Amino acid sequence: MTKEKLALEVIERLKKEYPMAQCTLDYDQAWKLLVSVRLAAQCTDARVNVVVEELYAKYPDVEALAKAPVEEIEKIVRPCGLGKSKARDISACMKILRDQYQGKVPEDFNALLKLPGVGRKSANLIMGDVFGKPAIVTDTHCIRLVNRIGLVDGIKEPKKVEMALWKIIPPEEGSDFCHRLVYHGRDVCTARTAPYCHKCCLEDICRKNGVASEK
Repeated sequence: MTKEKLALEVIERLKKEYPMAQCTLDYDQAWKLLVSVRLAAQCTDARVNVVVEELYAKYPDVEALAKAPVEEIEKIVRPCGLGKSKARDISACMKILRDQYQGKVPEDFNALLKLPGVGRKSANLIMGDVFGKPAIVTDTHCIRLVNRIGLVDGIKEPKKVEMALWKIIPPEEGSDFCHRLVYHGRDVCTARTAPYCHKCCLEDICRKNGVASEK
């Protein structure tokens, strides 16, 4: 089976397994996803979702958060870890949205990458979830699973994984595919325990179980 065919089969099986998969960060406005995805670095989405409730209650819009003292932001976001750098990035990012984009998140990948604390993973998440554009989010679940399954060959660098997946994943499937990998990675193809291969919908096509894909 070629990687392209394997990719299509994996996509279809995960669709059946997780038909309603979506971003696990809570947000109702684009700027809030931008904040949450920065806080999610080395922190669980579940914890971020709790922490931002207090942040948004005190600073309910881009203008308010842009005006907020960095120290006050840090006090609230500290439970997410890396409080100083995250607060600094969030403050700087909100100021740019206020001053350059009329308080809106830019609908351009390269513009997103220029925002403080926004890398390719975050920019892809926003492009896919907020703007409905083709996106591939190479988080830790994605990188682990696509290597185990055999969609990529021993690639661990996020950008290289992303580039490899662009070649085999249909653009319109990328965003939802990556969300489904998160669900599957948490529930079945786990990192901190042995993966639960016996209950995996991909067991018979997975490289980890001895199934090889063609180049």
